Amino acid sequence: MSIALHDLTLAEQSQQLASGQTTSVALTQHALDRIAAHTELGAFLHVDAAGALAAAAASDARRTVGQPFGPLDGVPIAHKDIFVTHGLPTTAASKMLKGYQSPFDATVVAQLKAAGAVTVGKLNCDEFAMGGANENSAYGVARNPWDTTRIPGGSSGASAVAVSARLVAATTGTDTGGSIRQPAALTGITGIKPTYGRCSRYGMIAFASSLDQAGPMARTAEDCAMLLQAMSGYDQRDATSAQEPVPDFMAVINTPRADATTAQPLKGLRVGVPKEFFGEGVSADVLTATRAALSQLEAMGATLVDISLPRTELSIPVYYIIAPAEASSNLSRFDGVKFGHRAAKYGDLNDMYRKTRAEGFGAEVKRRIMIGTYVLSHGYYDAYYLQAQKLRRMIADDFQAAFKVCDVIAGPVSPSVARPIGSQTDPVAEYLADIFTLPASLAGLPGMSVPCGFGEHGLPVGLQLIGNYWQEAGLLHTAHAFQQATDWHQRRPTSLS
Repeated sequence: MSIALHDLTLAEQSQQLASGQTTSVALTQHALDRIAAHTELGAFLHVDAAGALAAAAASDARRTVGQPFGPLDGVPIAHKDIFVTHGLPTTAASKMLKGYQSPFDATVVAQLKAAGAVTVGKLNCDEFAMGGANENSAYGVARNPWDTTRIPGGSSGASAVAVSARLVAATTGTDTGGSIRQPAALTGITGIKPTYGRCSRYGMIAFASSLDQAGPMARTAEDCAMLLQAMSGYDQRDATSAQEPVPDFMAVINTPRADATTAQPLKGLRVGVPKEFFGEGVSADVLTATRAALSQLEAMGATLVDISLPRTELSIPVYYIIAPAEASSNLSRFDGVKFGHRAAKYGDLNDMYRKTRAEGFGAEVKRRIMIGTYVLSHGYYDAYYLQAQKLRRMIADDFQAAFKVCDVIAGPVSPSVARPIGSQTDPVAEYLADIFTLPASLAGLPGMSVPCGFGEHGLPVGLQLIGNYWQEAGLLHTAHAFQQATDWHQRRPTSLS
């Protein structure tokens, strides 16, 4: 029985293109038709059918004349609307940027375009990437395809929805405090946040500059490796871009470990299990799925090592001081003078500023700007912001102490499965859901989410894997081995045709 095009992974689509079993135009048209059939999910803010089909035709033409092509050439993907794209609207899901079109592509977008990937459109997200539910978009919520009454997580919620619902095989996302890993976990897909500096931030609309990092979202670790290969590399236009060699991720994930056997492909791998990730506040169903995943890793030859990350709880206040402070600075440029929204009626310049920002920004963005401005103000900088930066260094030191006795750290991504849309009205309670993703973000470490089971109401649960600096290849290898032994990543929402 033939498999529908949308049920093929990115790697499988690439293989069918290479073998001539399908064409890029056929793949792209199929994706466009599927996107049009599932607008109820709220995943896309803009679809570029004409541009996508033209790029697909160009890919097919390259193959016809025998030009060299890479694994991403001709495969349709979509970008989170936080990356600027030449010729397409870029709004960051905010009224402030409604109708804005960038004169250039973000580096990540340009790299994937150069690899031949076909952009079908731009994806919904929390406004300026601020949120953990995709409820803060100015253009409506994105809905979890496993249960459309529930959130998909955020801020890259729609990026996760598009993959989980099989609208496209892969998407780009950004992770500031967990915004790739959390939605990946809640929608049953795979996503990786690379080491800070691995992917260029040039052309990525800034939320918190010392934390924001681009990364891929797809159904498998193999697919993520394919995307990350193209997305990584030094960019002189980004002062935070690292001049770090980019390994061949695909080669690494397919290379057996030195001590590996067929039955135990992870033999010799030390997996750290932080006690702070398994305490109060984590729902029983998430704990059950996560512990089963750890047992699976152990059965595959890995050794579980008890570790401690003692400042885990402090990551929440630290993050919610540093990130808003940086947001306050970054978003000061949106004042109605040069680009973006401008109030229609105002008195003097100050009145224009006030009305423009009041109209253009949503409630969560305003809240974080106000918090950030407060902690940076005279008399409070030393008391809050400076202390948070000191604790941030201590959190990073905790990880380095842990990595002396383990190679990878594993635990839950989110304390619970996806909650109902609109069920959380307390912003502080919403922030608490980030407790397991924030520490790695503050330390600048790579982390990923891998589907590992299902919890209450048949909703997905993700296993978080955290590695040391520049060890994305090791994370992908571990995740790929896990997915060779399990089928959680192959499950799909049954409600969607």
